[in-house]
Amino acid sequence: MRNFENWETQDIETEFDIIQLKEMSLLEDWLKSTTTLDTYQTTLAEFIRTQLLDNADFWNEDELKLQFIAPLLLLIDYKIKDCKVFSQRPLSATIKGIEIGGRVDFVLAKGKQKPTKPYFFIHEYKQETKKGSSDPKGQLLSEMLVAQVKNEDKNPIYGCYVLGRSWFFVVLNHNEYAVSRAYDASQPDIYKVIAILRKVKEYIQAML
Repeated sequence: MRNFENWETQDIETEFDIIQLKEMSLLEDWLKSTTTLDTYQTTLAEFIRTQLLDNADFWNEDELKLQFIAPLLLLIDYKIKDCKVFSQRPLSATIKGIEIGGRVDFVLAKGKQKPTKPYFFIHEYKQETKKGSSDPKGQLLSEMLVAQVKNEDKNPIYGCYVLGRSWFFVVLNHNEYAVSRAYDASQPDIYKVIAILRKVKEYIQAML
């Protein structure tokens, strides 16, 4: 089995005929998302934003997850009937004769004890990608391809990868995908990140 960690974007595109688009209406509509926060939510958002601003260059992956991503997800409230958040759970599928799998950082999926139909992924890293380091976009795409196979439907798959303070949103639809610009969650962009993440809940509810 070829682990998610070993996939690079070029390999994904070549092996599975995946094409990156500069524009995709599904992504553009997702990025237009808006939301409102009450006073408590705004206070929490500002607190974790400041924490990220002060520590993004120093946190390791677990610290980023514990001190920023986890409290951020409290603001999203992913309570969906028959769906739940899973972390570090195994996921795999065979695509064009190649078995792909591994453990995913975060997946919002249908299932009670284990993910059965994955809808949304978050793949996080502690710092900006450097020369010679892993390819988080390729790894996320490999997870999303596995989700396509496991779901056995034609619905798009949503995901994002996090490089320290930067959030990139991705939509995979059939054999085409698109990636957003970087949203800096240590800046006012954090409110856009929250809006985009909240919109995923609506998309999944519609699919269900």
